[in-house]
Amino acid sequence: MSQLLEQLLAEREWLVADGATGTNLFAAGLMHGDAPEIWNLEQPDKISAHYRSFIEAGSDIVLTNSFGGTANRLKLHGLDGRVHEINEIAARLLADEIAASGRQVVCAGSVGPTGDLFQPVGPLTFEDGVASFRAQMAGLKAGGADVVWIETMSAEIEVRAALQAAADVGLPAVVTLSFDTNGRTMMGVTPTRLIEVVHDVAPPPLAFGGNCGTGAPDLLAGLLSARDRLAPGDVWISKANCGIPEWSGGEVCYNGTPEMMADYAVLARDAGARIIGGCCGTTPAHVRTMRAALESRPKGEVPSVEEVVARLGPLTGTTASLLDGESAEAAPARARRRRR
Repeated sequence: MSQLLEQLLAEREWLVADGATGTNLFAAGLMHGDAPEIWNLEQPDKISAHYRSFIEAGSDIVLTNSFGGTANRLKLHGLDGRVHEINEIAARLLADEIAASGRQVVCAGSVGPTGDLFQPVGPLTFEDGVASFRAQMAGLKAGGADVVWIETMSAEIEVRAALQAAADVGLPAVVTLSFDTNGRTMMGVTPTRLIEVVHDVAPPPLAFGGNCGTGAPDLLAGLLSARDRLAPGDVWISKANCGIPEWSGGEVCYNGTPEMMADYAVLARDAGARIIGGCCGTTPAHVRTMRAALESRPKGEVPSVEEVVARLGPLTGTTASLLDGESAEAAPARARRRRR
């Protein structure tokens, strides 16, 4: 079992993760509706170039092109018989780029949701979910993944199934949820509940937190709302979208500038995140600026939600509940109390 992520966390105050996979591959020519994972087989040079761009930008952690790599997702493209192959190549291409770079970079095997609902809401049993994740993770491990990066999850039962599969294949894991509906996941999980789940499973993930969702201010508000529930040794992840998506020129674009993402990275660090990256819309240029800001700006006090909003913009939609059902007035006061 690789201990690289654990080692780096023991040595460094913070680590920089990468940015987006999907939106950057679309910019490289991937057609909407096609499976990004097929490029591992058909366009390996473009996948290697994608990985290399984030390594050169300064990422300490890079995710494989395998987000939809379960049979459940790949069957939509007639690829469910090639799960092991697709995931193994995704990890091997990244492992090769890391080796060529001469840097210590974590090869993180991206594992997204199956796309199926678990019982009793849907047809998927817990055992079948574990088996599906296990098959994907076995391929990632064979390709050289250091860690399983379970991301954009919504349902507690799916988180538990994925963590069980990681334990079965003998890989350490991290997990992030997407808090995008009234400060909760689509299935109602709050940041506080995620912490409770993580503290309940064995072995626990090396790190956990949020990714994707809505904007960077919302993700940081969620971090702050649950911050006092963290136990000593917990490692919090913040991997926010690069601003807000906007329709421009017939395409969806994210409005976050490198400067805004640099401010976000520093605020995330000051709020307690130790793994900081970007999600949808985040390019290597954003990551390069984020790393430079983290290296050059001294650590500050824990920000209040008001300070996050002042620097990054307003909370979106109904997330003024600050991700745990608090009133918009109560949570900033609670955040200020934590600063003391």
